[in-house]
Amino acid sequence: MTADTPLIQLEGVSKHFGPVKANQDISLAFRAGRIKSLLGENGAGKSTLMSILAGRLQPDSGRILVDGRRETFRSAQDAIAAGIGMVYQHFMLVDAMTVTENIFLGYPGPLLINPARMEARVAELARQVRLTIDPRAKVADLSMGEKQRVEILKLLFRQNRILIFDEPTAVLTPQECEQLFEALRQLAAQGKAIVFISHKLDEVMALSDEIAVLHKGAVVADMAADRIQSKAELAQLMVGREVILQVAREHLDTRQRVLNIAGLADDDLKNIHLELRQGEILGLVGVAGNGQKPLVETICGLKRPGKGTVRIMGRDWSAFFQQRRWDGNLAYIPEDRQGLATCRRLSLTDNLLLTTRRGFTAGPWLLHRRAEAKMGELATQFNINPANPRLAARQLSGGNLQKMVIAREFFRRPRLIVAEQPTQGLDIAATEEVWQLLLKARERAGILLVTGDLAEALALADRLAVMFDGRIVDTFGADDQDKIKSIGLMMAGSRPEPLPQQRSKLY
Repeated sequence: MTADTPLIQLEGVSKHFGPVKANQDISLAFRAGRIKSLLGENGAGKSTLMSILAGRLQPDSGRILVDGRRETFRSAQDAIAAGIGMVYQHFMLVDAMTVTENIFLGYPGPLLINPARMEARVAELARQVRLTIDPRAKVADLSMGEKQRVEILKLLFRQNRILIFDEPTAVLTPQECEQLFEALRQLAAQGKAIVFISHKLDEVMALSDEIAVLHKGAVVADMAADRIQSKAELAQLMVGREVILQVAREHLDTRQRVLNIAGLADDDLKNIHLELRQGEILGLVGVAGNGQKPLVETICGLKRPGKGTVRIMGRDWSAFFQQRRWDGNLAYIPEDRQGLATCRRLSLTDNLLLTTRRGFTAGPWLLHRRAEAKMGELATQFNINPANPRLAARQLSGGNLQKMVIAREFFRRPRLIVAEQPTQGLDIAATEEVWQLLLKARERAGILLVTGDLAEALALADRLAVMFDGRIVDTFGADDQDKIKSIGLMMAGSRPEPLPQQRSKLY
């Protein structure tokens, strides 16, 4: 091995799933001390390629070189032994275990380890990279953002030489992203090779030393980051056309009130007041784990309200969920698309039927062929790839699975939409499509947009509500520039004092 030898190199790697060509003759090199970003549309083959590199899948052809020597990874354990670690887009955690137990799981240390020392080690690791987490918390009780932090700490704890991050910032706030980026730069300075997969072009431009682009399973660009002049150039390499992530949000007159929450309180929530009407998007923002999840679960019927009142479509919470129609009602787009939103082993058609089956029945009969035809139409309309309604959900990339969930819920013509991280994991072209769909849907629905992406909230929302520690810090119009400048402070729990002539109305 010489100083110029890559830590790891892929040569002519291909992988097929039946007729689907996920990877085609891919050759890439990852070098010590360099951060290499991997870009591509949803379904371009990024996750498949990284699963091969991490030992979860075996290539049909090609080879992998580690330190210039050919290696065969028959399992994830083989890849870990070779110094490769990966934080997956869909978390690999044991819900019943604590944060510390998950991080130490599989640790080849002594049989008897002092639990207090284990927790102290995790706390110290979290402190070093400025990721707030309770080492004793059970993973089942964590938000998606907190689970992401556990995955990152697992990777850092193992001290791997080749670190793969698959959409690591999807559920992080801007401040948390900066902390992560600083940690990645420090790791690169220690001689580690970093592979960074993201759809967020600002992140890629800010962080990368090198950039590789996949399109339809093949490498179409592999170059130094300083050769890329703009985000528009990157987007065009990814999707083959110009993409400008901008939307025209026109003012609409609000109509019927579809959600009214007054004094909602329980173990997680503190005196929540919210109102939402047809014709508007209310953006709910805040650091993950500050009450967004229990609030969404209450609104969507997964958790019974504590104190206070929750009225949906003019009806009390209990009455609404006892006599709910399948269409023209409430639609929920969860952030956990592989757990709560879909059944991975079922076909796309059967996943469509999870929330729409009453629209495909005749007496006691289920009209499966009609549902399959509709799923085919939706796949084409929402650009789901592959557009085969008989495929299992697990055969779709994360972004295409998200589009399937959105297609299913929009098909129900809802009047209230709860969209939780709706563009998480989507490429820039798909994000643009979803933004347009949400703005179109607001013509007939009220939309509660729960997002960790402030740019998304500011682009789409008519009003914004900021959550911290289970309470609404403030609610204000999206054109209130003074409040918008203070969102970061509000997300940390501070509520700026209004000027004498100003008075913010809390709904």
